[in-house]
Formats: sequence, structure tokens, C-alpha cells
Amino acid sequence: MNLADYKSEPGLPREGWILYDGGCGFCFRWVRFWQKVVERRGFAIKDLRSASADGMLHIPDDNLLDDVQVLTRSGKLQSGADAYLYVSRKIWWAWPFYAAFRLPGFNWMLWLGYRWFNRNRYRISRHCPLPQARGDERAKGPL
Repeated sequence: MNLADYKSEPGLPREGWILYDGGCGFCFRWVRFWQKVVERRGFAIKDLRSASADGMLHIPDDNLLDDVQVLTRSGKLQSGADAYLYVSRKIWWAWPFYAAFRLPGFNWMLWLGYRWFNRNRYRISRHCPLPQARGDERAKGPL
């Protein structure tokens, strides 16, 4: 399925999809924490690997997990810190965050912080592991 197929399906998100690293425990928990807030603003949540496998996202596998992405209904991608700004612009109480971090000096600081965190997210994920599903082989341990 490609993005054109997604656009024509009924019941799709008004704004688009927030695409995240589903293999990162921190990212998984953070997205789930904000899920209701962003869904009320017209966003659906999907992990990057699923979006790529479904054909709605065309990013080389080597770069697939580099950044959080927002894929708009029109097919435009917002990546990294810009993805956070795009979503915050749609939430009335987060709009001051958007306004401040769109300013040139502040935007640079946001990107600097985002890049640092993004490079170190798996270190944080060790302390924030993915939940184990029942019946999952990893949850059973060694034989």
C-alpha cells in the first residue's frame, strides 16, 4: 500500500501520522504517554518500521530510525525537532513552545538538544525497556 492508498481510506487521521522508533523503550513509552493528546488533535501513531513495510514511508533502511517523523496527509515529512514543532503548533497550550522554538537562536538550541538526546536514546532505553508481551520468546528467558 502506498501513501495515495492511505489518503483515500475513510477514517484516516485529519493531520497525519507520528512515526517513531518502536524499538526504543523511551520512545515507545513517551509516544504512549502523549497518545490521547495527539489523537484528539488529528494524529495517528505508528512505528517507523511498520510505516516503511506498509509502503507509506520511503526512507532507506539505513536511515529509517534516525529521526522521529510526522507524515502529513498531503505526504510532507517533518523530521526530528521540526516534527515536534509541527505537532506542538496543533496543540493550543503547546503553541508558546512552538512560537519560541521557531525563533532562529532558539531553533538552533532545540535542534542541538534533539540531536544529543537522539544519539543517546538507547542508553536511556536500557533503563526504560519495552514492555514484554505475554507469550513473547524474550519474556520466557533461556530454555
